[in-house]
Amino acid sequence: MTTFKQRMASGEILAGTFLKTPAYEIIEVLARSKLDFVCLDTEHAPFDRARMDACLAIARALDFPVLVRLPTGTPVEILKALDSGAIGVVAPHVDSAEKARDIARAARFGEGGRGFAGSTRWAGFATRPMKDVLQQSIDETIVIAQIEEPAGVEAAADIAAVDGIDGLFVGPADLAVCYGKTDMSDPKVLDAMRRTGAVAQTAGKAFMTFAANSSAAPALIDMGVTMFFVASEHAFMLRGANAEADALHATGAQHRQDP
Repeated sequence: MTTFKQRMASGEILAGTFLKTPAYEIIEVLARSKLDFVCLDTEHAPFDRARMDACLAIARALDFPVLVRLPTGTPVEILKALDSGAIGVVAPHVDSAEKARDIARAARFGEGGRGFAGSTRWAGFATRPMKDVLQQSIDETIVIAQIEEPAGVEAAADIAAVDGIDGLFVGPADLAVCYGKTDMSDPKVLDAMRRTGAVAQTAGKAFMTFAANSSAAPALIDMGVTMFFVASEHAFMLRGANAEADALHATGAQHRQDP
């Protein structure tokens, strides 16, 4: 976890996924994979505080970087995720520099920002001096602004320029819906993604997006994407299950045909 923020800022290609199932056992399994990170989707999946906390406890114990996509970018939701052990947060629906500043402030220590508590999991349960905990926030905590409305695209340069915003996540599905499209690969959506990627690069911030699978990577890398949220464990399970079922059904059919 101590190097993940630096890896993200360096432009290294990072592969992760959304976790939709609020079960710490899946964190244990994915921590053994070659994924670089996982993002708990508390916006669109049935995570409550306790189940998020359990997943983050395992992630911390295994030194596995886990982000949390928040249901809303409010200070209380940011504090819950970070105190429980998240390496960072993905804040949805950031469509102005003002919202970006509010989110960045809520995730950082200082007047008007994140409340300090040395007895949280993230801080080591009261076993570490304040100066070390404050330095950990500087070195580790990641704040990602999700750009998923036309207003966010228009304000992307100002959002990327906000101190404390470490990356821009462009949401192609929501952008497509907002533009009145039914396809994430619509030219208008792709243009918005390119524009967002360009301003992220200019500001020296990481650029990331959702990808259904790795085959989308070449085109997205050309846009400047370096951090990939690839599908989810739901999609991984279905792909694996379907591939095995198809192979067995085909083998059975071939076996019946053979003399």
